[in-house]
Amino acid sequence: MRDLVEAIRPLLKAVMSDLDVGEEDWSGLLAGSTVSDFADVAMPCHSLARVLRQSPAAIAEDVLAGLGSSTAGICTVSSVNGFLNFTADNEWLSMRMEEASADERLRVAVEDSRIIVIDYSSPNVAKHMHVGHLRSTVIGDALNRMLTYKGHTVVPENHVGDWGTPFGMLIEHLIDIGIETPPDEIDLGSFYSDARSKFDSDAAFANRSRKRVVRMQASEPETIAHWQMLVNRSLLHFNDVYQMMGVLLTDDDLAGESKYEAALPDVVDMLAAAGLLEESEGAKVVYPEGWINREGEPLPLIIQKADGGYNYATSDLACIIDRIQNVGSRDFLYVVGAEQAQHFAMVFEVARSAGFMDESVNAIHVPFGLVLGTDGKKLASRTGGAVQLKDLLVEAVERADSLIAEKNPELPADERAEVAHMLGIGSVKYADISTDRANNYTFDWEKMLSFEGNTAPYLQYAHARICSIFSKAELERDSFRNSSISLDDEREATLARAIIAFPQALDLACATHSPHKLATQLHAIAQAFASFYESCPVIASEGLTRESRLALCDLTARTLETGLSLLGISVPQRM
Repeated sequence: MRDLVEAIRPLLKAVMSDLDVGEEDWSGLLAGSTVSDFADVAMPCHSLARVLRQSPAAIAEDVLAGLGSSTAGICTVSSVNGFLNFTADNEWLSMRMEEASADERLRVAVEDSRIIVIDYSSPNVAKHMHVGHLRSTVIGDALNRMLTYKGHTVVPENHVGDWGTPFGMLIEHLIDIGIETPPDEIDLGSFYSDARSKFDSDAAFANRSRKRVVRMQASEPETIAHWQMLVNRSLLHFNDVYQMMGVLLTDDDLAGESKYEAALPDVVDMLAAAGLLEESEGAKVVYPEGWINREGEPLPLIIQKADGGYNYATSDLACIIDRIQNVGSRDFLYVVGAEQAQHFAMVFEVARSAGFMDESVNAIHVPFGLVLGTDGKKLASRTGGAVQLKDLLVEAVERADSLIAEKNPELPADERAEVAHMLGIGSVKYADISTDRANNYTFDWEKMLSFEGNTAPYLQYAHARICSIFSKAELERDSFRNSSISLDDEREATLARAIIAFPQALDLACATHSPHKLATQLHAIAQAFASFYESCPVIASEGLTRESRLALCDLTARTLETGLSLLGISVPQRM
């Protein structure tokens, strides 16, 4: 509990000074307790034994005596087996709750603003988005929302695959089916595979495709017009999916490979001027220091292939230059699968060696694991191919609609459709984002749509339940935001402890680029509210107790709504 730590720290500083213990020896020991049943904050005194030449138990007793009554109104303190345990007083917790209730930002501080580029989603033109784009999109979107809420200027960049040699065959295939074909009539489900099949089986088509690549790289107007048509068709699909998911990406955030195409020769020249470029089997490469292959030989980062084409690394280096010189950013987050860890580590190493970025630039790969099916293998469709993301989202909403129809058949059709969308999309996103991004997770419809456990429906239902308290009593929630909050029942205090940790959980999620840390705290709040609601009458209580509990309910709902919105998840007023 960060707030309690900061309240205790100056009191401990005075005691430790009297004991002649330097702040560097004790300050880092004070932290939230790992066993919340014993205390909110704990400080082990074992490492101080070598400083004071006393047993940890004796040291803890001396510090306890030194604190005396100074912690009155803040916390109670005890000494157990060399540990100092601090438990917040209910009156102190009440004050924090009242501060949060009166604060639109729920005590979340705004940081000094930085310009942060987040590279995420990154689908490919002329292809459907598939489940492989899910994690990058929802994790990137959550980081975008959280960091923006903390006061930073976030620049989202959707680095779409919209350039390169495959576009020769795609453009030729477009010409074959008719360039007059309206964009919305081009079937992305088969377009790429049909083009690839013709390229592999038809030598004349393959030859035309190769020539078309040359014309595209030369910016021939007719070819660029065909390319743009494919991009436009793909954007219809991307935006359809993004709108359905409720993510923040727009066309203004596109920063595809085509954006950096003209800068790639300059990247090659700059690497050569820095003395880093070497030739290997006709290709131009850089050997970043310390990287070797399985045979123990230097591992190259390919910059320009033997045929003159450029590699992903070249584009990524151009991105870095652009983001520093033109965007003005010194913080880059790449929300890309864990399998690309080596690629980014080598790119960052080369960028630093070439002087493209110095130590003031924070270029961070934010990796994530795979989405698995219930069979433990990479999630695939019934035919074995990639699951199309839109199909998955549509199914999620349909399943949610069936659940709501069963639980609340009286809900009007239009409201049911709105709630089903919130529930279905929220379930998919929360199942992903509540998992430590470094791990794989299993996509399980039954689990993610459950109203029990750490799921979106559980949290959304907690919010809807609170809304129903006020609506049934015909009370305005905001009328209780200056009310006193008393915590006379232990379940009220437990709920307060969960709420008070919300700002710290958000800060930790931002600092570690791990949205699941915020999700975990939101689940703790919902669990604490469930226990409170079962044991503490709200509307049936009277006087100041009733007013206090209504204020606590409103604060809980606001915290859940704010936290879920920062994860990109909407909450219904009723379910």
